[in-house]
Amino acid sequence: MSPIELRKAHRGAGYPAGRDDLVSVARNNGAGDQVVDRLEHSGAQQFGGPNDAQKAVFGND
Repeated sequence: MSPIELRKAHRGAGYPAGRDDLVSVARNNGAGDQVVDRLEHSGAQQFGGPNDAQKAVFGND
């Protein structure tokens, strides 16, 4: 999974957003199981924007 795939999965998401909201958006956008699984297990409950989601999923600063 790449950061680009994650961004595509979140297309149309409104921020700030909760983890469950982003998981739902990702599923609706046809994201693969790996993207959904990484989001569900990211440990973060709230995301202020796409960069926060990427940091939570990939663990980078």
